[in-house]
Amino acid sequence: MKPVSKVTGRMVPLDRADVDTDQIIPQQFLKRIERDGYGEFLFYNWAHTDDGTPSSDFVLNDPKREGAKVLIAGPNFGCGSSREHAAWAIQQWGFEAVIAPSFADIFRNNAINIGLLPVELDEEAVRALLEVAETHHSEVTIDLIEQTVRAEGLEEQFEISVSARNRLIHGLDAIGETLQHERALSAFETRRPDWLPITTS
Repeated sequence: MKPVSKVTGRMVPLDRADVDTDQIIPQQFLKRIERDGYGEFLFYNWAHTDDGTPSSDFVLNDPKREGAKVLIAGPNFGCGSSREHAAWAIQQWGFEAVIAPSFADIFRNNAINIGLLPVELDEEAVRALLEVAETHHSEVTIDLIEQTVRAEGLEEQFEISVSARNRLIHGLDAIGETLQHERALSAFETRRPDWLPITTS
């Protein structure tokens, strides 16, 4: 996956709490067998009227928001089911990071697994970003090396696990991270008693 060390771009404000994975990518689009093509269905039920036409008052349908890289949302983002399609849809729309006061654990892990950067800030900082993001041209910079978020009138530090930070910076999925320890794993296997069960022939 693509390494992530810094994300700079315009923001999209989604001032809603408890956004669940069914709202992010509704169930009718989970029948696809591919891992791509989900971006156009992001927040589909909010982005469309009952007859399927685009809703003019939904923020993602504003042409001025095209090309935005950072989604700003409310607390408990990504709750609900474990569908990884939710993270895929956000990334495939064009977002490289999501900033929220909190994330559902499974969504956070799914995001990290594909190189989508989840950033937790306190509610006051997120509220300030939501207000800045109302201006469609406002930009934010997320520096994963320094663990900072900078925008107009705001500079905040954020916490992220050492493992997640390392994987994102180096573009590693869980398997790639494990393979970094291949030498130690091989050495361990040579010391493993023969009478123990094995998974290889």
